[in-house]
Amino acid sequence: MDGVARSPRRVTLRGMAPRFLTLADVMEVLNISAPQAYALVRSGELRALQIGGRGQWRVEATELESYIQRMYDETSRRIAQGETVDASTASEPTRLGTAG
Repeated sequence: MDGVARSPRRVTLRGMAPRFLTLADVMEVLNISAPQAYALVRSGELRALQIGGRGQWRVEATELESYIQRMYDETSRRIAQGETVDASTASEPTRLGTAG
């Protein structure tokens, strides 16, 4: 097959992971909704680019990994400071050990 592996979702060269991911891929990796994925790229929080005449969003795999690492770092910092974000009051950080 000329070194091209075919899968139901994408074509990869010689078993390498694709360099660019669709927003559907990002949604799957982060387990988030389409509006959340679009908000991340439109805000610039997750670096992405638009390609083609229809402006399809693509996220470089390394950018997604960098975003994930930043979120780990941010979460660690908040925990160290005793802050968490309660899902029911996402806009209001709370202190650990206190009721939301």
